[in-house]
Amino acid sequence: MQNETTHNSTGAKFIRFKQMGDDRGHLVVVEGGKDIPFEIARVFYIYGSDTDVVRGNHANRKSEFVLVNVSGTSKVKVDNGDTSEVFELNEPHTGIYIPKMLWKKMYDFSSDSVLLVLSNEKYEPEEYIKDYEEYVSIMRDCL
Repeated sequence: MQNETTHNSTGAKFIRFKQMGDDRGHLVVVEGGKDIPFEIARVFYIYGSDTDVVRGNHANRKSEFVLVNVSGTSKVKVDNGDTSEVFELNEPHTGIYIPKMLWKKMYDFSSDSVLLVLSNEKYEPEEYIKDYEEYVSIMRDCL
Protein backbone atom coordinates (compact mmCIF):
# COMPACT_ATOMS: atom_id res chain seq x y z
CA MET A 1 0.00 0.00 0.00
CA GLN A 2 1.27 3.44 -0.85
CA ASN A 3 -0.69 5.34 1.79
CA GLU A 4 0.24 6.20 5.34
CA THR A 5 -1.06 3.51 7.70
CA THR A 6 -1.12 3.13 11.45
CA HIS A 7 -1.12 -0.41 12.84
CA ASN A 8 -3.22 -1.14 15.90
CA SER A 9 -3.36 -3.90 18.50
CA THR A 10 -6.44 -5.58 17.04
CA GLY A 11 -4.98 -5.97 13.56
CA ALA A 12 -7.07 -3.17 12.06
CA LYS A 13 -5.16 -0.35 10.36
CA PHE A 14 -5.94 3.32 10.02
CA ILE A 15 -5.31 4.49 6.44
CA ARG A 16 -4.76 8.05 5.22
CA PHE A 17 -5.36 8.32 1.48
CA LYS A 18 -3.53 10.84 -0.66
CA GLN A 19 -5.62 13.95 -1.36
CA MET A 20 -5.30 15.68 -4.68
CA GLY A 21 -7.02 18.80 -5.82
CA ASP A 22 -6.92 22.42 -6.63
CA ASP A 23 -9.28 25.40 -6.48
CA ARG A 24 -12.02 23.22 -7.98
CA GLY A 25 -12.05 20.87 -4.98
CA HIS A 26 -10.48 17.69 -3.68
CA LEU A 27 -10.07 14.27 -5.22
CA VAL A 28 -9.21 10.99 -3.50
CA VAL A 29 -8.40 7.92 -5.60
CA VAL A 30 -8.57 4.43 -4.10
CA GLU A 31 -7.31 1.53 -6.22
CA GLY A 32 -7.58 -2.09 -5.13
CA GLY A 33 -4.24 -3.78 -4.56
CA LYS A 34 -2.48 -0.41 -4.53
CA ASP A 35 -4.14 1.95 -2.07
CA ILE A 36 -5.79 -0.86 -0.12
CA PRO A 37 -4.41 -4.38 0.50
CA PHE A 38 -6.87 -6.28 -1.69
CA GLU A 39 -8.66 -6.25 -5.02
CA ILE A 40 -12.18 -4.83 -4.68
CA ALA A 41 -15.01 -7.31 -5.32
CA ARG A 42 -17.87 -5.45 -3.64
CA VAL A 43 -18.78 -1.86 -2.78
CA PHE A 44 -21.68 -0.69 -0.63
CA TYR A 45 -22.49 2.27 1.55
CA ILE A 46 -24.54 2.97 4.65
CA TYR A 47 -26.46 6.22 5.03
CA GLY A 48 -29.57 7.54 6.76
CA SER A 49 -28.73 5.82 10.06
CA ASP A 50 -29.72 7.56 13.27
CA THR A 51 -27.14 8.28 15.97
CA ASP A 52 -28.41 5.42 18.15
CA VAL A 53 -28.34 2.81 15.33
CA VAL A 54 -25.68 0.08 15.46
CA ARG A 55 -24.63 -1.62 12.22
CA GLY A 56 -22.38 -4.61 11.74
CA ASN A 57 -22.09 -6.58 15.00
CA HIS A 58 -20.45 -9.49 13.21
CA ALA A 59 -17.18 -10.97 11.99
CA ASN A 60 -16.44 -12.39 8.55
CA ARG A 61 -14.55 -15.60 7.87
CA LYS A 62 -13.21 -14.45 4.45
CA SER A 63 -14.08 -10.81 3.85
CA GLU A 64 -11.67 -7.96 4.42
CA PHE A 65 -12.98 -4.39 4.47
CA VAL A 66 -11.94 -0.78 4.13
CA LEU A 67 -14.42 1.69 5.62
CA VAL A 68 -14.38 5.39 4.69
CA ASN A 69 -16.83 8.03 5.88
CA VAL A 70 -17.05 10.02 2.65
CA SER A 71 -19.50 12.38 4.34
CA GLY A 72 -20.16 13.07 8.00
CA THR A 73 -18.79 10.95 10.82
CA SER A 74 -19.16 7.58 12.49
CA LYS A 75 -17.30 5.33 14.89
CA VAL A 76 -16.13 1.78 14.34
CA LYS A 77 -15.36 -0.58 17.22
CA VAL A 78 -13.07 -3.43 16.20
CA ASP A 79 -12.54 -6.47 18.44
CA ASN A 80 -10.27 -9.51 18.01
CA GLY A 81 -11.83 -11.49 20.88
CA ASP A 82 -9.18 -10.23 23.30
CA THR A 83 -8.62 -6.53 22.58
CA SER A 84 -10.92 -3.86 21.20
CA GLU A 85 -10.36 -0.38 19.81
CA VAL A 86 -12.58 2.43 18.61
CA PHE A 87 -11.80 4.37 15.43
CA GLU A 88 -13.47 7.67 14.61
CA LEU A 89 -13.97 8.19 10.90
CA ASN A 90 -14.35 11.92 10.36
CA GLU A 91 -12.37 12.83 7.23
CA PRO A 92 -13.22 11.69 3.68
CA HIS A 93 -9.56 10.90 2.96
CA THR A 94 -9.11 8.48 5.87
CA GLY A 95 -10.29 4.95 6.36
CA ILE A 96 -9.87 1.83 8.39
CA TYR A 97 -8.71 -1.52 7.05
CA ILE A 98 -10.39 -4.46 8.80
CA PRO A 99 -8.89 -7.90 8.08
CA LYS A 100 -11.00 -11.06 8.08
CA MET A 101 -12.07 -12.52 11.43
CA LEU A 102 -12.32 -9.22 13.32
CA TRP A 103 -15.60 -8.36 15.04
CA LYS A 104 -16.86 -4.97 13.90
CA LYS A 105 -19.56 -2.59 15.04
CA MET A 106 -20.36 0.74 13.35
CA TYR A 107 -22.27 3.36 15.35
CA ASP A 108 -22.66 7.03 16.35
CA PHE A 109 -23.53 8.10 12.80
CA SER A 110 -23.89 11.83 12.17
CA SER A 111 -27.06 12.85 10.32
CA ASP A 112 -25.04 13.40 7.12
CA SER A 113 -22.96 10.22 7.42
CA VAL A 114 -22.26 8.19 4.29
CA LEU A 115 -20.06 5.22 5.21
CA LEU A 116 -18.45 3.69 2.11
CA VAL A 117 -17.42 0.03 2.46
CA LEU A 118 -15.01 -1.76 0.10
CA SER A 119 -14.64 -5.53 0.34
CA ASN A 120 -12.49 -8.23 -1.23
CA GLU A 121 -15.39 -10.73 -1.35
CA LYS A 122 -18.87 -10.82 -2.82
CA TYR A 123 -21.70 -11.24 -0.32
CA GLU A 124 -22.01 -14.77 1.10
CA PRO A 125 -24.29 -15.05 4.17
CA GLU A 126 -22.61 -18.26 5.41
CA GLU A 127 -19.28 -16.51 6.03
CA TYR A 128 -20.80 -14.20 8.66
CA ILE A 129 -20.44 -14.93 12.38
CA LYS A 130 -23.23 -13.04 14.12
CA ASP A 131 -23.01 -14.46 17.65
CA TYR A 132 -20.28 -12.81 19.71
CA GLU A 133 -19.85 -15.75 22.11
CA GLU A 134 -19.39 -18.10 19.15
CA TYR A 135 -16.84 -15.67 17.70
CA VAL A 136 -14.85 -15.51 20.94
CA SER A 137 -14.88 -19.31 21.15
CA ILE A 138 -13.59 -19.61 17.56
CA MET A 139 -10.84 -17.07 18.24
CA ARG A 140 -9.85 -18.83 21.50
CA ASP A 141 -9.56 -22.14 19.59
CA CYS A 142 -7.24 -20.48 17.06
CA LEU A 143 -4.63 -19.69 19.73
